[in-house]
Amino acid sequence: MKHPENVYKHINQINMKSKNYIVVLVCSILLFSCKPNNESRKPIDQVTVEQNSSPMQQNLNKYVDVKLTSDLSVLTENERKMLPILIKAADKMNDLFWYESHGDKEGILNSIEDADTKKFVEINYGPWDRLNGNKSFIEGIPNKPLGANYYPKDMTKEEFEKAEFDKKGSIYTFVRRDENGKLYAIPYHKQFEKEVKEVSDLLKEAAELADDAGLKKYLTLRSLALLDDEYQASDLAWMDMKSNTLDIVIGPIETYEDHIYGNKASHEGYVLIKDQAWSARLAKFSAYLPELQKGLPVDAKYKQEVPGTDSDLNAYDVVFYAGDCNSGSKTIAINLPNDEEVQLQKGTRRLQLKNAMRAKFDKILEPISDMLIQEDQRQYITFDAFFENTMFHEVAHGLGIKNTIDGKGTVRNALKEHSSALEEGKADILGLYMIQQLHAKGDLEGEFKNNMVTFMAGIFRSVRFGASSAHGKANMIRFNFFKEKGAFTRNADGTYKVNFDKMETAMKDLSNVILTLQGNGDYEGVAALVASSGIISNELQADLDRLGAARIPVDVVFEQGVEALGL
Repeated sequence: MKHPENVYKHINQINMKSKNYIVVLVCSILLFSCKPNNESRKPIDQVTVEQNSSPMQQNLNKYVDVKLTSDLSVLTENERKMLPILIKAADKMNDLFWYESHGDKEGILNSIEDADTKKFVEINYGPWDRLNGNKSFIEGIPNKPLGANYYPKDMTKEEFEKAEFDKKGSIYTFVRRDENGKLYAIPYHKQFEKEVKEVSDLLKEAAELADDAGLKKYLTLRSLALLDDEYQASDLAWMDMKSNTLDIVIGPIETYEDHIYGNKASHEGYVLIKDQAWSARLAKFSAYLPELQKGLPVDAKYKQEVPGTDSDLNAYDVVFYAGDCNSGSKTIAINLPNDEEVQLQKGTRRLQLKNAMRAKFDKILEPISDMLIQEDQRQYITFDAFFENTMFHEVAHGLGIKNTIDGKGTVRNALKEHSSALEEGKADILGLYMIQQLHAKGDLEGEFKNNMVTFMAGIFRSVRFGASSAHGKANMIRFNFFKEKGAFTRNADGTYKVNFDKMETAMKDLSNVILTLQGNGDYEGVAALVASSGIISNELQADLDRLGAARIPVDVVFEQGVEALGL
């Protein structure tokens, strides 16, 4: 779902209706960007303006501290014993991701004397600002390699594509050179043999304490999977868990860090405590997936796949982040597993990280809305709408199409490095479409206007993640599409007004465009869309800079772990 690779088609292969939308969007952006003084567009560049602070203090001010806590009274005695063990296991993902992102954690940290710079390096897992296009913030260090540390720094795409070697396409290998300069792959479990053995032993220890049979089985199988990178059995066991209160998501999972092919998975860990009451409120929505799939606003051939009906929607408090999910902008919802075979057999689980979501709403989204949303529409900014928009974003990952309609393979393989950005854009827009449908059926309370205005404010929040983020790219594409369709207008005072009817129309049109591009495996069409829409007007940049000047943070960093929980 989120691991791109190959297949080639041109934009003229999508249906004429969708093609027109893309061509209008691409052409309008390109025309607007061709002013002689080159002032109309520029890449996203986050700025926090404070006259009396150093540049590095300004970088740190992009983040606000949040303490991760939860009600531990819901845990059994054995679960309380398990929690520190799971946190210790997850914490070991930090070093593995450091190697994947940068390669030499101790070397870079030991070379820095300034405390603020060292802290910012730790936030970013390297000397590159993840909220500013992965640009270097340390003099003498170049910008981040597109392949991070997964590939040799001097490797070209042409060389990789011509080379033949074992496990070349695996998402669980590093690509290296032998003594003769030839490319070869080394599996994660070999590169990290000592580390994964330690994590495996910790998961076994936790499994011995598990009261819940499903959790015990999952922890046991996951402990074995880390030793050979065969994760499907543990993914299936994770999908079968229903009654557990404690949970851990751990291992090499997302592929965002690989900007060459989007094909190498990064290590991360979440430790979670299920909110049983909120989860019960969400359980009913999984049953709507087949019906919602049939109703998608796209030609029938792009929605023939049937989503798994065993999908779960659950709400959790997250009490520990580590590795990929803890770098730069922090995840507030999870949709896993990414294995397409598991998805088609079992569906996915959507985990809403309620406490982290609440922190971002209170500390970031509401202050953004007070500055950028027209005053009489601020009444529509609600946490429930933010929660629903985020939740149905994750649900929407399970809808649409996983395999191209020409039978040549998966969408992620066809769209390569652009797959993640388009997939995130699909999930955003289809999530909103699904909310509209459920409101129309009377199955969601409140007004759909709440979701639309909160969605608009959410675009400003996510665009600030920068061009290096798949979520940031997805939001830039949507912002430009919505602007072209008149879904919003910008007032003279720098606030934005949602035009409700036009937003509903634009929502359906963009859904059609994205699903068609995915189904056709149209790499060139998606590349054109991402390239033309991955830039931002000076007008919008100035509005984002106002948020920085007001010290509205871009994201959060966590005080977390055993001590934060009072254990």
